[in-house]
Amino acid sequence: MSIYRLDTLFAPKSVVLAGASPQPNSVGQVVLNNLRRAGFPGRLSLVNPNYAEIDGLACHASVADLPDKTDLAVIATPLLTVPDLVRQFAERGTKGCVIITTGADGGPEGVARLREEVTQIARPHGMRIIGPDSIGVSVPRAKLDASIAAAAMEAGDLALVSQSGSVITTIVDWANRHNIGFSAVVATGDMADVDFADLLDWFALDYKTRAILLYVEAISDAAKFMSAARAAARSKPVVVIKPGLSHDSVRRSSHAGSLAGADAVYDAAFRRAGLLRVRDLGEMFDAAETLSRLKPFQGRRLAVASNGVGPAILALDRLVERGGVPAMLAPATMERLGSVLSERASRSNPVDLGAGGGAARYRGSLEALLADPGVDAVLMMSAPTALADAKEAATAVVGAVEQHRRTSYRPKPVLAAWLGQNGELHDIFEAAKIPLHVTPHDAVDGFMHVVRYSQAQEAAIETPPSLPEEFEPNVAAARAAVASGLAAGRRWLDPESVARVLEAYRIPCVAAEVAKTPAKARIAAERLLPASGGCVIKVLSEDLPHKSDVGGVRLGLTSADAVEDAAYGMLARVAKLRPDARIDGVVVQPMVNRPYGLELIAGITDDPVFGPVVVFGRGGTAVELFDDKALALPPLDMKLAFELMAETKVDKLLNGWRGQPPADRTAVALVLVKLSQLTADIPEIREIDLNPLIADERGVIVLDAKIAVEPCPKLRGYSNPRLAIRPYPKQWERHEALRDGTRILVRPVRPEDEKLYPDFLKRVTAEDLRLRFFAPIKEFTHAFIAKLTQLDYARAVAFAAIHEDTGELWGVVRLHADPNHETGEYAILLRSELKGRGLGWLLMQRIIDYARSEGFKRVKGQVLRENTTMISMCQKLGFEVHDDAEDTSLKIVTFEIDQATAAAAE
Repeated sequence: MSIYRLDTLFAPKSVVLAGASPQPNSVGQVVLNNLRRAGFPGRLSLVNPNYAEIDGLACHASVADLPDKTDLAVIATPLLTVPDLVRQFAERGTKGCVIITTGADGGPEGVARLREEVTQIARPHGMRIIGPDSIGVSVPRAKLDASIAAAAMEAGDLALVSQSGSVITTIVDWANRHNIGFSAVVATGDMADVDFADLLDWFALDYKTRAILLYVEAISDAAKFMSAARAAARSKPVVVIKPGLSHDSVRRSSHAGSLAGADAVYDAAFRRAGLLRVRDLGEMFDAAETLSRLKPFQGRRLAVASNGVGPAILALDRLVERGGVPAMLAPATMERLGSVLSERASRSNPVDLGAGGGAARYRGSLEALLADPGVDAVLMMSAPTALADAKEAATAVVGAVEQHRRTSYRPKPVLAAWLGQNGELHDIFEAAKIPLHVTPHDAVDGFMHVVRYSQAQEAAIETPPSLPEEFEPNVAAARAAVASGLAAGRRWLDPESVARVLEAYRIPCVAAEVAKTPAKARIAAERLLPASGGCVIKVLSEDLPHKSDVGGVRLGLTSADAVEDAAYGMLARVAKLRPDARIDGVVVQPMVNRPYGLELIAGITDDPVFGPVVVFGRGGTAVELFDDKALALPPLDMKLAFELMAETKVDKLLNGWRGQPPADRTAVALVLVKLSQLTADIPEIREIDLNPLIADERGVIVLDAKIAVEPCPKLRGYSNPRLAIRPYPKQWERHEALRDGTRILVRPVRPEDEKLYPDFLKRVTAEDLRLRFFAPIKEFTHAFIAKLTQLDYARAVAFAAIHEDTGELWGVVRLHADPNHETGEYAILLRSELKGRGLGWLLMQRIIDYARSEGFKRVKGQVLRENTTMISMCQKLGFEVHDDAEDTSLKIVTFEIDQATAAAAE
């Protein structure tokens, strides 16, 4: 339901408290006191059959006795009464409900039953629910505090969303001591209805929220969460803390699976969404302090100035540890510092202001550092000393910063760390919106939080390189191999089926022959030895995913006799060690001689929350021991694949090391992209283990591969319903013909299509651009085009019309879903000289077909009143045309899909 009716939770005109009570320290009394303390300006009603009035307010015996409908109901009653109260409020048309009742009979099962029951009651009426087991909701600017929090919350621009009520109270207490306020605070509780995704959508659109803080214990709907998180992170910082590393005990049977712990998968998901993950509340406080004061900026070069060299060096050490860069000061800067500092003071980074450094040194040095083009940000520090006045130094820093902000087109950020600070110093920096920290480490961590967020924003609009080759997998062949294994009741595909799957996706793999007996192993070896000079044999058993553990691998066998003898010994040994295992013979493979080859692992594992996950790292039999791995959620493009590789230590070896030639990193990245495509195309594949994957200067080759499969029904309009991020919707590719017979390919837009736009936009007149964008467009920057081409297919789609012969872009139509996924807003643009050939009509029909398949209720658009051509086409397509009530220069065109479908059926 997303943001549907969430306005009633955050800006209600009326509130009713069920369970209001005069009893000291009761939930009903605390909520009532908080509502009154906050000064809620709307109508406040109380329900409790045991009282006629409470604290001067009339109290009604039941919900039925309430005189009017209410926007928001707050339930603070015993557990057993909750479902019936939810029903009564829902039937009265109450739009929102906060369930503060805590605990449930029967433990977790009782909570689950309550969550399911209230959901089933509320959903048919469209009533939104926070909780159960929530401590409530607070919106300071609306003077609403429907919570059991002890402290009042200040108004500000941070939104705090947490599954844990105790975390909220801790953060609010810290925020009050640091004069940091909130746009809203929400304790989600057990999320019967409103969840993280809904709230991310809401606060992403809330102009009074500048950053979002999340405390996440578990995600229930990964696809919904990832779509909302990616959208929110593109518009503002989202900081997340996720506990649970100590409980990460997921065990899987493959090497790839064993590398993908639950916490590591969450980390990969947060990183892919562009969220800034912190590890503890202290880091979250640092992030909140900095993000509430600083805007994103480019660069990570920090200059430090302090009246104590020791703390300053600690700050730079922390900077390097966290991935920042100590700024190298320009000669002109050091010369300028010489006129400010004492003769013996250091004029390099860190800048030594001297123990007696007063206001003049602080101001002069800061002005010099801010003027240096090699400095991206400055950290000013002060250690307690009797030789200088800390307040005067702080005032000098504020004065320099304010002047810099007034005179600079793009002001540089300044942070402060005043050790031994007091309340008066805090107020000085607070008034100037300068982040103030109590330790050098805190200040540097805060700086790096903004750096990481800024880098994530830049990475989000980078254009991925195209695939280095035309890659069209033989999906039908791979599906046939998987279907054969499933029909045979196999969990792990046999080697021949594995080879067919990899061949279908052009992943190089060493040949393998299955031998049921040692004698047949000898025959296989006689075929393979002339070309390879040596053979490898491996035990074949679905029950033994880690063959080396039982001596199930033999290398370097140079004769047919040796292969046969080794097979006899291996089968006997394995049968003795694992009498429970089913043994199907051995696999015979030729030895591969790649003297400079690096052993890697690449694969797919299946996470219970986020579904398929791509795994990459150092391979071999000791893969778990080295634990050099990185994870990513599919789908991947080449850019994301290279980023995944760069997170590992083994990637440095791929670039060449001590005389070893560089490996073909592009070939490795391509394997990762192909694995990503494979899991999108064939949802029945649950795990893939390519270990080792050998990489050298000649390319890559898989020496051992395993594929696990399970039945998987298709539940959505794309191949794999378990993907947390919706992949490129290839099924919407169409070859079409215009009225004059011109052949065009109509397909969804991909990120790498950015290169098609410059020539396309040159072919559109300035007037047509104005009609499309409602304003003259002088320049199309990379960031502007990236927003048109880098799409979250769960929320938006754009169809490109591409001439089949020339590959030129002729037109684009896009559809963007509202957060409730009911209305899609369209926009269309064609090359100006191509009007009148039926291209616009074709693209509009395609977008309507797509909206219908996605379950949208309507397609809607804004059209300039003077754009009579577009208005006329919309009317012929069946759109209704109305005036825009808020802008007389616009028309609103709407296509009601249900009505059109019903009319077509008649």
